Amino acid sequence: MEKIRMTTPLVEMDGDEMTRILWKMIKEELIEPFVDLKTEYYDLGLENRDRTGDQVTVDSAEATKKYKVAVKCATITPNAARMDEYHLKEMWKSPNGTIRALLDGTVFRAPIIVKGIEPYVKTWKKPITLARHAYGDVYKAAEMVIPGPGKVELVYTAEDGKVSTELIQRFEGAGVVQGMHNLDCSIESFARSCFQYALDIRQDLWFAAKDTISKKYDHHFKDVFEEIYEKEYKEKFIKEGLTYFYTLIDDAIARVIKSEGGFIWACKNYDGDVMSDMVATAFGSLAMMTSVLVSPQGYYEYEAAHGTVQRHYYRHLKGEETSTNPMATIFAWSGAFRKRGELDGLPELVRFAELLEQASIETIESGRMTKDLALITELDHVEVLNSGAFIRAIRTGLEKLLK
Repeated sequence: MEKIRMTTPLVEMDGDEMTRILWKMIKEELIEPFVDLKTEYYDLGLENRDRTGDQVTVDSAEATKKYKVAVKCATITPNAARMDEYHLKEMWKSPNGTIRALLDGTVFRAPIIVKGIEPYVKTWKKPITLARHAYGDVYKAAEMVIPGPGKVELVYTAEDGKVSTELIQRFEGAGVVQGMHNLDCSIESFARSCFQYALDIRQDLWFAAKDTISKKYDHHFKDVFEEIYEKEYKEKFIKEGLTYFYTLIDDAIARVIKSEGGFIWACKNYDGDVMSDMVATAFGSLAMMTSVLVSPQGYYEYEAAHGTVQRHYYRHLKGEETSTNPMATIFAWSGAFRKRGELDGLPELVRFAELLEQASIETIESGRMTKDLALITELDHVEVLNSGAFIRAIRTGLEKLLK
């Protein structure tokens, strides 16, 4: 067949360890034989980030602003052990965090539903999309260990010099304190991204926080969401038959567990971090979660929701066979192709993305899968495949669908 032509490049962000190996396999087996691939390539592997002083991460985000759509491999966020292992100049920040801040985006994560990989929560019949605010709160907090008696205050000094203070605590002994912040512009972008994404995929939107306890901080989030909904999105939601509502985070958890799924659950930064892993695990596997960063400015960055699979990478370096699940990375590519095709008016590229996903799911449903899924599937007569064999099995299915 003639290769599908692209008119605008994707921003391609390569990554680290085992996911970098899978990235190459996926391109060689599932993309390049069928698509005349055009990308603007950025190597976000840890060695190159260190070599460029992490400028490559900034450059990849700026390129995403230019081309609108990016696809990203999983990357290492270094700790002290990684500093020694890779002989780094400094402990570089999370590439995801840097990119999210520069694109002003919200992360949407949803499970890949496959027959035979059943949710642990038996009421769940449809995907639950977790929308995580990707700025501020505890992730940009200032912290202090309090050595002994004294008082801690919040102090705001306005540009005109006026000072306002709020007592946090009078310490009678040692303790700890933490100061968090957020920005109206970021909260507004979070809200608009959530409302627009709900309209795009035609799903109800829930937002949950704890305004009964956090009467200013969390309540402000609630107020911003409500104001933007009433002014900009209420009529659109009604027209599409969609619902938006706010509830307390603990009530939301109870509702989610009893629900059938099929909605977007918007959470503040920490809540979204924790709940996205809960949802992923309850649906079966982190390797079966899609992830897309969506900006209200119209930027989209697709990635796998998991890490670099370090343990498998070390085995790979020893020449040992691995059975690493590439599904989330495959769906990052398919998501990027679908969006690129939609923006560029290329229905054949959109169709390719849909058939790539279909072939991937049908391979698993036929009983051929990686080890992580074989351990949790309810299917009988399962064939456990290594990473390369699984990707080649998907290619066989994809070739049949493309005929």
